[in-house]
Amino acid sequence: MYTILIVDDSPMIVDVFVTMLERGGYQPITAFSGMECLEILKTTTPDLVLLDIMMEPMDGWETLEKIKADPATREIPVLMLTAKPLTPEEANTYGAYIEDYILKPTTHHQLYEAIEHVLARQHSIAADIARAREAGVDQRIIDEYERLSKSVDINKRLLKILETTYSIKDVQAGMGENITRAIKSMAMSIKLQEERLNQVRDQFAEVFEAR
Repeated sequence: MYTILIVDDSPMIVDVFVTMLERGGYQPITAFSGMECLEILKTTTPDLVLLDIMMEPMDGWETLEKIKADPATREIPVLMLTAKPLTPEEANTYGAYIEDYILKPTTHHQLYEAIEHVLARQHSIAADIARAREAGVDQRIIDEYERLSKSVDINKRLLKILETTYSIKDVQAGMGENITRAIKSMAMSIKLQEERLNQVRDQFAEVFEAR
């Protein structure tokens, strides 16, 4: 059973997600502030953190930065779960730190799909890395594969959120040009990363075939 830490300063929202997670077969634990989250992580290592953004006095982004700055907690997957729409700036700044971004309110299906996607990706990358190490692939290539595999998948999901969030109404409001430029820039970055990831995969395949 996977352990999920829910971090939100609204007890009512925490209760809702506790119920949803229990119904999904997960083991929820709770924190009602960023500071409480950090205290819990000193003694407990959950399989995943569901982190709200709009909290006080420490918001979710600051909490995220502290989690990722600590070597003891930086590998814990963090999924942002919030009512705040994602901005291109946030996607660019925090994309390397988060596993996914879910807008509240969310359904059971959406929540479970996001959690299972994160955990499945984590296990898949770990399996690929183990096989590559066993085959003698250079560690620098393995590290690059791990970084790119995660980055491409996460950024594709964030890009889809941005494209869904910012529609024609933003163009009509005069915000469209900058947002469109930022989204196109992100899409190009993903394309370049994906091309390099495919090259690394080819290197893996060559080593595997040579054995």
